[in-house]
Amino acid sequence: MTLESRLRAYESLLLCWSPKINLVSKSDLAHIRARHIDDSLALIPHIPENTTHATDLGSGAGFPGLVLAIATKIPFTLIESDKRKAAFLTDAARELSAPVKVLAVRIEDAKTPKTPLITARALAPLDRLLALALPHLTPDGIALFPKGETAEQEIKTAQSHWHMNVERCKNQNDPRGIILKVSGLRHAGISP
Repeated sequence: MTLESRLRAYESLLLCWSPKINLVSKSDLAHIRARHIDDSLALIPHIPENTTHATDLGSGAGFPGLVLAIATKIPFTLIESDKRKAAFLTDAARELSAPVKVLAVRIEDAKTPKTPLITARALAPLDRLLALALPHLTPDGIALFPKGETAEQEIKTAQSHWHMNVERCKNQNDPRGIILKVSGLRHAGISP
């Protein structure tokens, strides 16, 4: 099965499940590929080479973690507390032979090995995302967070609580959005 056929199969699964458990809004059903799948794929150029495994926080319908696992074959742990969405993720991963493990728990309660890559999309403001990511991230790891027009304000707010390096990467799929590539993460007041 080619990548394109796997992505089409994933889109079909989303269309089948979404009316039952609201994976994406009704207004987005006609735009799943462009608005969600392609937006998730936009993270691929920013994933460090030789990334061995990753964790996606608040995976929802699989954006971006399941899409990235399908496209890159990097094993992902998908953390999603909504049991219905976790069931969808489990079914989709099985149907598509995606290298994922689904944890149907709250992010704060997830017991996972630390990973060199953390992703999350449309989950929380940056300050909160960093708090959720830190327990799951290796010390030299990075986090990739697609953000919209509030990105600069979110960075400013987060910098009062966090030391970090933030690279602002262009999102080829969304001219108004950027991808934040965060590294060197630690709480403010903690020496490196």
